Amino acid sequence: MQRFKDSIFQLGDFSLQSGSLLLNAQLHFRQYGHLNAPKDNLVLLPTHYGGACMDNMPWLEMPGTPLDTSRYCVVIVGLLAGGESTSPSNADIQQRGNQFPAVTLFDNVQAQRQLLAGVFGDAHPALVMGWSMGGMQALQWACQFPDRVRSALAVCATGRCSQHNQLFLNGVASALRCDQAFADGAYHYPPVEGLRAFARVYAGWAYCAEFFREQRYTELGFASVADLLDYWEQDHLLQDANNLLALLDTWKNVDNSDNPLFMGDYAGAMAAIRCPVIIAPSSSDMYFSPADAYQDALLCNAQYRPITSAFGHIAGGPGRIARHTALVFDMARSLLTQTARREKYYDPGKKVLADPDRHTPV
Repeated sequence: MQRFKDSIFQLGDFSLQSGSLLLNAQLHFRQYGHLNAPKDNLVLLPTHYGGACMDNMPWLEMPGTPLDTSRYCVVIVGLLAGGESTSPSNADIQQRGNQFPAVTLFDNVQAQRQLLAGVFGDAHPALVMGWSMGGMQALQWACQFPDRVRSALAVCATGRCSQHNQLFLNGVASALRCDQAFADGAYHYPPVEGLRAFARVYAGWAYCAEFFREQRYTELGFASVADLLDYWEQDHLLQDANNLLALLDTWKNVDNSDNPLFMGDYAGAMAAIRCPVIIAPSSSDMYFSPADAYQDALLCNAQYRPITSAFGHIAGGPGRIARHTALVFDMARSLLTQTARREKYYDPGKKVLADPDRHTPV
């Protein structure tokens, strides 16, 4: 694998969908490999909730990965409010902590578009691929810039946050806010008990009943449920509470049609997607349900390829379960192959595919 380079892209005072400005905004990104002369080998991997750029690295490092960085320029970009890009914990002093403005996924994709324009020669991604909120960004990219995205893979993700998903998010947020030390986000030291409660409630949703009944946590290296919960607590104690809540609000308000492009027409937003798409839910996901994912697949004429798993939402996480990651690799490889084949037969003048063996319209 090619060596990576961590970089910061300066957005300046960045206009948000709400009408506010995000002051001195910046995107943290990590680049593997190099952009080729035709600029057709860029793969974009947005981060997921609670994840850093390094958390997508298993998709580059594990055996069988199709993301060969000697062939592809892989760009991993951090979510606004995720802790690496501009977030409540590192924002301009005027917007730090609980003064951080509301940021949408539409805003994130607009910022990422500026990154590609400013650093990568305005390359059109061959693939946008992500898990959870990363997968939501992949679908947002395909709706928002249908003429630029050449394929998209959404793993354990949908194009909007369902009411049931919002219920889960409101619950974990309440657990954190109940800690008096949180002080409505104006805390002077970490709200430890709130972060512990947040982690414990979250863990109950991230897996599924079968996972606990069959003691599947032992496959992840945990001897007991207590050990698993301790891991979740320790992980969340390392995170900033305001970051968690700001990004949770971004997630809770995801709707690919809630923007000036589609004005609330969700079916129209999903139908605007033109590139090959695979939507791959976990069969046991408790908040990105297979039923919701299936409906999205119908709306955008995507392939629906569920991952049969007893690991809940975690099934699709980069490198979490090797056999499931292998399935994700197969999907990514399929999309990259389709993308190469589409470009071979695409007639830009007629905007049609000249391949007589392919029946799917552009």
